[in-house]
Amino acid sequence: MTTLSEARAPVRNLRLVTGVMAVACGLAVANLYYAQPLLALIAGSFRISDGTAAAVVTANQIGYAIGLVVLLPLGDLVDNRKLAPRTLLGTAVALVVAAVSPSAGVFLAMSVLIGVTSVVAQILIPLAAHLAPAEQRGRVVGQVMSGLLLGILLARTVASLAAALWGWRSIYLISAVLMVALSVCLVRVLPYREPDHTASYRALMASVVRLARHEPVLRQRALGQALMFATFSAFWTAITYELVRDHHLSQTAIGVFALVGAAGAATAPLAGHLGDRGLGRSARAAMIAVGLVAMVLAGAGAASVVLLAVAAVLLDVAVQSHQVLSQRDIYALRGDARARVNTVYMTVVFVGGALASATAGWLDDAYGWFGVTLFAAALQVVAGVLWLMSRFGRP
Repeated sequence: MTTLSEARAPVRNLRLVTGVMAVACGLAVANLYYAQPLLALIAGSFRISDGTAAAVVTANQIGYAIGLVVLLPLGDLVDNRKLAPRTLLGTAVALVVAAVSPSAGVFLAMSVLIGVTSVVAQILIPLAAHLAPAEQRGRVVGQVMSGLLLGILLARTVASLAAALWGWRSIYLISAVLMVALSVCLVRVLPYREPDHTASYRALMASVVRLARHEPVLRQRALGQALMFATFSAFWTAITYELVRDHHLSQTAIGVFALVGAAGAATAPLAGHLGDRGLGRSARAAMIAVGLVAMVLAGAGAASVVLLAVAAVLLDVAVQSHQVLSQRDIYALRGDARARVNTVYMTVVFVGGALASATAGWLDDAYGWFGVTLFAAALQVVAGVLWLMSRFGRP
């Protein structure tokens, strides 16, 4: 469907706007991942178990899912140039309180709020799809996703290095300053976009439910990526414990290890290009297979940091490429409702990630690293079954 806003003239200097949105997505979403390499330090600081500390990751992701449901649909109702910067200011406040939290309870509560407001990244990605010409949509979304993925992957390294230099709380103060600066930048750079939806917020939310009910491709892509992201979350939630406990890596060394995942960001534009050429279905199957190989390698090669690093690279390439391919498909469904489409998609994805993070913490306490990797491999198998069902049913 071509709407009034779809038919408007192309945005001037799309490359600049795309670059700024990529940086914004990376800085915003990084807030969800700073805690992952710091879990052992957080546990020691608040005198809680490793399994309880893993709840911080779950709290971030649950908050993010709440933000996706409550805030993201507003992208189809409110000018994104107002919505995104104001939400980032809320992130900054939550980060400051988290940095000075006196107890685990306060820190967990702020982790939820950080997750809620970090949804800015998912406000901007549908905007990028809206601004791009149809024939370039996969590439532009891939470029913005590259920034988001670098934010996810570099967040662990930056958090580890900051913790080594100034303590684990420092990264939250640093990020708060960045959120304020980013808010100012977005106000100046983002183009004005008049949303197509003009009804009430209540009607907007009701339409989200209808989209989930009437768009089978949306449901299938959301479930598929939820399984991929659950594998990703389980791996990166538990890997810190494995590296500290069995390989005796320092906080700085853990930060260096986290850099290996940057390869996933490099492949995002390529995945978008494959989608633009009509190869999305086959590419998604290939990425599911790569993810399964990664988890088998991670479980079998636990004695070697090098093999764990190879597994991390393969997993990040698989999950992030699958994400770009899936988002390209869903943004083509309803040009007038991309924020709401993304609400359904990302809510399902992050609920899957949150559940997997919580499960990984419990499995690591009970069965160690092998239990986590076996669980993650099983998730990839289910993703493969889902792909086969869609292959012989709907596209």
